[in-house]
Amino acid sequence: MHAGYQVGQIFLYRDHVDFRKSIDGLSAIVEMELQMNIFSGSLFLFINRGRDKMKILYWSRNGFCLWYKRLEREKFAWMKGAVNASCEISSDDLRWLLEGVDIWASRPHKSLKYMANT
Repeated sequence: MHAGYQVGQIFLYRDHVDFRKSIDGLSAIVEMELQMNIFSGSLFLFINRGRDKMKILYWSRNGFCLWYKRLEREKFAWMKGAVNASCEISSDDLRWLLEGVDIWASRPHKSLKYMANT
């Protein structure tokens, strides 16, 4: 994102997308399938079938911004078992997702059970 941009809500589109789609095609998904306002200032995340490419689309003051990341060896973790077409994630989740963390597989620390020696 560019300097001075205030990140609003962040929505992850759960299904993979044909990455030949650019701003117009992706904004049509946001408006028609997700029935969301593309001009809201929210970020919309899209993934390709191979999960090695991600696009982020958002509106900034006077135009669209399209951010693209391609991984060379790894795959992005992505939401499985789509119930809805999208889900909202936090800015921390987005940062972790871009760093390769599977934000859906994180588990809490194991519970420890101790007994006092008598």
